[in-house]
Amino acid sequence: MKRHQSAWKRPHIAAAALAVATVGAVIAPQSAAQAAPGPKILHAAPKGSGESCTATRPCSPQAARDAARTVSGRDVRVELADGTYEMSEPLKLGAADSGRDGHTVTWTAARGAEPVFSGGRQLKGWSEAADGTWTADVPEGVTPRQLFVDGERAVRALGAACAPSTCDATKTGMTGATATGIATWKRPTGAEAVIKIRWRDYHCRITGVEGDNLTFAQPCWTNSASGTDRTGPAWDSTTVDSSRYSGVAFFENARELLDKPGEFVWDADDRTVTYLPRKGEEMRDARVLTPVTERLMVVDGAHDLRVQGIGFAYAAYGQPSTDEGYAGTQAGLTLTGATGPVDHAGRHYTKPSAALTVRGGRHVTVTGSEFTHLGGAGVVLEAGTKDTSVTRSRFTDLSSGAVYVGDTEPKPDAELAGERNTVAYNTIRRTGVEYTDAVGIWAGYEAELSVDHNTLDDLPYSGISVGWGWNQPEVQKSVLRDNRITNNRITNVMRVEHAQHDGGAIYTQGAQPGTVVSGNYINRSAYGNTERDGNGIYLDEQSSYIRVEGNVITRIGYKWVSNWADYGIQNHATGNWTDTDAPALTGTGSTMKDNHTKLDRLPSKALAVAARAGAHGAAAEQLRPDLARAGAASQSSTDGTAEAAYATDGDTSTDTRTLSEPGAWWQVDLGEARRVGQVEVWNNTSMTTADFDVQIARTADFSDATTLHVTGRSLRPTLLDTDAEARYIRIKLTGTGRVALAHVLVHPART
Repeated sequence: MKRHQSAWKRPHIAAAALAVATVGAVIAPQSAAQAAPGPKILHAAPKGSGESCTATRPCSPQAARDAARTVSGRDVRVELADGTYEMSEPLKLGAADSGRDGHTVTWTAARGAEPVFSGGRQLKGWSEAADGTWTADVPEGVTPRQLFVDGERAVRALGAACAPSTCDATKTGMTGATATGIATWKRPTGAEAVIKIRWRDYHCRITGVEGDNLTFAQPCWTNSASGTDRTGPAWDSTTVDSSRYSGVAFFENARELLDKPGEFVWDADDRTVTYLPRKGEEMRDARVLTPVTERLMVVDGAHDLRVQGIGFAYAAYGQPSTDEGYAGTQAGLTLTGATGPVDHAGRHYTKPSAALTVRGGRHVTVTGSEFTHLGGAGVVLEAGTKDTSVTRSRFTDLSSGAVYVGDTEPKPDAELAGERNTVAYNTIRRTGVEYTDAVGIWAGYEAELSVDHNTLDDLPYSGISVGWGWNQPEVQKSVLRDNRITNNRITNVMRVEHAQHDGGAIYTQGAQPGTVVSGNYINRSAYGNTERDGNGIYLDEQSSYIRVEGNVITRIGYKWVSNWADYGIQNHATGNWTDTDAPALTGTGSTMKDNHTKLDRLPSKALAVAARAGAHGAAAEQLRPDLARAGAASQSSTDGTAEAAYATDGDTSTDTRTLSEPGAWWQVDLGEARRVGQVEVWNNTSMTTADFDVQIARTADFSDATTLHVTGRSLRPTLLDTDAEARYIRIKLTGTGRVALAHVLVHPART
C-alpha cells in the first residue's frame, strides 16, 4: 500500500529509557528500591518466529501478546517492526492483555517503522485476453468484493440507471430483465442491483431470471421491502417497493458491464477476476490485492491498552456478498436475518464489520494510526466500551464509515452503556465509497461522548451522526446525554452524485440533555443538491435539549439548521454565522437568537472560529460578495405572495414564483453596470425551474445580452461562470411554465 508522508506521517513514540548516574555519591538502597522499573519492551516483526521477542529475535504478534501476559509490575510495550503483517485472522486481545495495577500495555510502531496489519490476499497469474482485459484465478475461500491495483481501488463493473417504469420493484422482485438485457447475460446471478432511496442504500444479488422478472437473494430482498415489521419508524416509506422508489441506481458485477478502465468482475462459478486496466497499469508487474480477513484486531474486555502508530489495510466485509446482502437502514447499519422481533426503532440493526473492534473496553486508546483501503469500516467501539478514545488517526478510502461508537439499545444495563468516549483530531476522507449511506462518525446511545477537532471531507452522506431511535415510544427516554460535537471541520458532504438525501453535516436524534454542538466549521453540505434537503446541522426527529452555538455554516443545500419535528424540545441555536436563514426551530421551548445570518462575507471572528476547527486547522472558504442583494428584483407575474424579492433576500428558505406562462421570467437590476463573474441560481424548494436562459446585459431591453442556457432543472445551486459588464440579470424560461427561485446571487468578477 502507498504510505503518506509529511502531514500524514504517523507519530511514533520512542521507547523510554532510564539513566542513573552517580557522581561522587552512593545511592541509598532504599532509593533504588523506590525507582519504578522501565517498561518491558517486546519486539515483533512480520516474519517474526523467535521466542525471546528481542530486536534480534522478534516474535510474531501473537507470540508477543502471549509473552506480554507474563509481565507484571510494569508497563509493557510491544514494538512492531516495519512491514506488512498478513493477517489470516484478527489479533485478539482480551482481559488477560490489559495493563495491570496501574500499568499500560502499548502496541506501537518501533522507532521509524510503519507496520501495517493487512487482511489482503494478492492475486497473481494474470493473463491477457484479446479485448484488453486481464483475468486471474481466485483461491478457494476468497470472494473478491473489492480489488486494489497498486494501491488504487478498482470499481465493480456497473451499468446505467433503470427507471421504475422499466425496473418496477415489488415485495417479491423486479421487472426489467428484458429491457436491461439482463435476460441475455451469461451469468446474471452474479450481478447485484444497487438501489438508493432517500437515506438508504440497498445491494441485493440477483438469484433468478424468468422472462422479464428478476428475483433476488433472501433475506436481502425481503429486508429491503416493506412488511417485515422490523424496520422503522412505522411511517417510513423508503423501502424498495415504496412510493419513494425511483428505480435502480445501477446493476453491477456482470461481465457484460465491463467496459471502462479500472472496472473488474468477480465470477463465482469460474472463480476468476477479470479486470480492464487503467492507462499505464502493467498487470504483469502490478500488485493486486483483495480484502479477505474481516477483522484485523479485536479488543474484547481489555483495559488500560494503547494502540499507536499502526496501519490497518485491506480488511474485508463479508456480509454484502452473502444472501444477507446489504439492506441498508441508516448510517451504514443494515437489517439482517430472516426473522426477528418487531422493532420500529432500529434496536436490532447490524453495524458493519470494522478493521479494529473494541468490545467492552475500558481506557483503551487508539492513536496515530492509519485506516485505509478497507472493505468495511475503520473502528467500532461497542458493548459498553467506556473511557476509550480514537485520536489523531487517518481514515481514507473506506467502503463504509470511519468510526462507530456505541450501540442501538436505548436503556442498556450499566456495564453495556457507552460512556465518556472520545473521537478527536482524526482526518476522515473518502469514506462510504461503496455503501454510500454510511456516515463518517456514528454514535448510538452514548453519554458524555466527545467528538472534537476532526476533519471530515468528501463523504456521500452525513458527516457526524449522534443519537438514534426516531422518536419511537420505546426509545423516547434513553441514556443519551451530555455529548459534545465541537470544533470539527466538515466539508463536501452529502455529495449530490451519490443520491443520498435527508441528512446533514452534523445529524442528531433523540433527547440528549446537556448536548452541545459548537465551534464547528461546515461548508458545502448537499451543495448543488437536486432536492430540497441536505442540511448543515440537522436536529432530526426527537432531538431535544441540544445547544447549537458559535458554528460557521456556509453553502448548504437546504437549511443551515433544521429542527422540523414539533416534538423536539428546548433546542437552542445562538451566535452562529451563516450565509442564509432558516425557519424558527420547532418544538416546545426552542429558540433561535443572536445568530448572524444572510451573510455575503464572513467576519473576522467567524473566520477565526473556522480556522481553529478540524484536526490541523485551515482557512475557511470566504464567501463571495453578492451584487444582487442591493438590486431591485422583478418578475413577469407573481403567484400569490411569492414575490420577486424573495430571491435576493439572502435566504434560501424563501421562494419566488411566477404564474405558468410562456417565457416566464425573473430579473434583478443591479443599479449600475458591474463586472459580473458568476451567477448562482437556486431552484425553489419544489425544484420547479427548468430549461431556461440566464441573460446578462447592460441594457434594460437585453439587446446586448450574453446568454447562458441551462437544460433541465436548476439545482441548489446551478453555477454559471461569466465575465461580462452587466446591470441586468434575467432568468427566462425557453418554454411555458413557472419560474420559482429560492435565491439568485450575482458575484463580481475576481480581481
